[in-house]
Parts: sequence; C-alpha cells; structure tokens
Amino acid sequence: MLLRPASSIHTAFMRFPIDAVFLDREDRVLKVAPELSPWRMAACKGARAVLELPAGEAQRRGLKPGVSLTQVWRSAPGSTPARPPGPASARPG
Repeated sequence: MLLRPASSIHTAFMRFPIDAVFLDREDRVLKVAPELSPWRMAACKGARAVLELPAGEAQRRGLKPGVSLTQVWRSAPGSTPARPPGPASARPG
C-alpha cells in the first residue's frame, strides 16, 4: 500500500510485521524499516511517501537507500514495456 503524503507510519492494531519503505519526491528510497512489528512506529525526515510491503519483500526486491522505484519496476522479472495495441487485423486470433 502506498501512503502519500506521509513521512511516518504506525502499525497499531496490525497482526503481522511489514516492511516500510520511505520515499522522496522522485520515488527514490530514503530509508527501509524492515519487518516492523505490530504496535511500532517509524519515520523518516524528508520522506514524501511510505510504501508498505509484506515483511521481507523490500530485501527480496533490492530496495535500499538511493534506489529508484522506477528502476526496480523496470528490472522486475516478467515486466515488459507497455506497447500500444496495433490494429485489430494485426492481432493473432
């Protein structure tokens, strides 16, 4: 879940840990709070958004300070650039 605008979060009432990824204005990672347990808080000065992920997902995706989310998205397995659809007659079918 992407929370924008936000520079801090809490995990009150949550039942499981999460990773909190703090992002700047250009969606670059400023800080990662990994496996944030329930009933905790995390903040990052200068953050404009917080991406909440399942615990351990930030490490699996290689999210660390300085990394741009657009770089991570483009390099994700199975991701391909979007192509506009061609004419109906050119589509297989």
